[in-house]
Amino acid sequence: MTTQMASRADQVSAWAIGVGVGLIALQLTWLVMARLAGLVWAPPVGPTVAFATACVAGVIVTIIAGRHLSRKVTGSHNVS
Repeated sequence: MTTQMASRADQVSAWAIGVGVGLIALQLTWLVMARLAGLVWAPPVGPTVAFATACVAGVIVTIIAGRHLSRKVTGSHNVS
């Protein structure tokens, strides 16, 4: 495997891990916001606000984690 192919594979795996971290953030945000939004708004609005907030949080965490891990892998092949 060439260095360029190894680097590309490392970047893909870094972004895949970032997506996993983002999904965990989405789930945790959804659980917390569902409780809090349920106290404030009635059922059609509360879960919608909770899910929309969770989606935004998940996307933001995915982008931050993916960029961080991708840069870390690109800088050196030893991820610690």
